[in-house]
Amino acid sequence: MEISSIIMIVGIVFVVLSLFFKDKSSKLEKELDDLSINIYQETNSLKRRIKTLEEELLVEPNFQVKSPNLSQKKQQDAMGSFQQVAAQVKAAQFYGAHSQNTPKANSKPINSILVSQVLALNGQGLSIDEISKRSTLSHAQIQTIIANGGIQ
Repeated sequence: MEISSIIMIVGIVFVVLSLFFKDKSSKLEKELDDLSINIYQETNSLKRRIKTLEEELLVEPNFQVKSPNLSQKKQQDAMGSFQQVAAQVKAAQFYGAHSQNTPKANSKPINSILVSQVLALNGQGLSIDEISKRSTLSHAQIQTIIANGGIQ
């Protein structure tokens, strides 16, 4: 026999043998598709969770963290505003602990974060309607917070 006929017979045998073996590439493609779908679903789930947290915390969607290289004046302003908020929280806690004999309204106590947010928005000159839209509080609750200076 000639060499060309031997090579042709070997080639035919390999083609026939390849038909009996499973195609692993289709299985790999299916696994890859499943993985990409799972990643897409988890990404969407995380985006929904982040959006929910932003809505709960009333953070603007385009919120950006400021660089840590603040000037000395900005650092002092930030520390001063932090100390004001801390003093308001302490006053609210003190007032809440020592006002057990005063009758409370039927509503739950307002979170100190919301109180400081209402005061900050009021300081920015926003109206009670605008503050009410940005928070979950009613007009009466906002007026009470502003009138008491944050002390509940």
